[in-house]
Amino acid sequence: MSTTHLREGDSLDIARAARLSGVSSRTLRHYDSIGLLTPAWTGHDGRRHYENEQLLRLQHILVLRELGASLDRIREIVDADDPAITMAHLRDHLAGLAAERDRYARLAATVASTIDSLEKGTTMTTDQIFDGFEHTKYEPEARERWGDDAVDTSNERWASLGKDGQQRHLDAHREIVEALGAAIRVGFAPDSDELQEIVAKHYAWVSLFWTPTAETYRGLTQMYVDDERFRRNYDEVAPGAAALLRDAADVWAERNL
Repeated sequence: MSTTHLREGDSLDIARAARLSGVSSRTLRHYDSIGLLTPAWTGHDGRRHYENEQLLRLQHILVLRELGASLDRIREIVDADDPAITMAHLRDHLAGLAAERDRYARLAATVASTIDSLEKGTTMTTDQIFDGFEHTKYEPEARERWGDDAVDTSNERWASLGKDGQQRHLDAHREIVEALGAAIRVGFAPDSDELQEIVAKHYAWVSLFWTPTAETYRGLTQMYVDDERFRRNYDEVAPGAAALLRDAADVWAERNL
């Protein structure tokens, strides 16, 4: 693969920038339209061009996206005018990426151990089975969104479940997601008895750690739609599952909270 060195005043057109960065031209155009990444200049033919400054900004954006930051949060960080603040953010990102690298290494080792155990007919402990799985990945974001008390209580309750209880809790959520997928395929309405029963189970599932009010429960299910990470978790079974849960939760909260 050839290496591109940009000299002062050199630029890449949108097609080459997209190919090198691994994002689509459509994404780059979207970033321009929302003011997140403005090209250095635009040709008479409407083709966008990016110089070194914009490519470095794009790298920063993509790192933050990989770490799960929202576009609004990404904008706040990359728009920082103070070079010292920018460097501090980059060091934080580097630490986060290194932590993810180490976590994936642990997960790879866990999978390798599982293969070895199955081939040899040996038994793994529950700690070995779940080594490398991280349930606090989004804790800093959760603390910012919900507050320290709510997160601390949630963590304490999660720990109190033990490995078996934690797995049952994860299995219960998987059943809820699959039920939503089935409801999408059958065509149940948000206010149907079937959907309301699913929402009741979901509310009980959430309430094991935190008891939402009508307002906060609606806010939670709206976040499932707005945040791509959560939406993908629900929509993997059937497109629209997250939105269906939100709409059904709105009805359930009106009736029950």
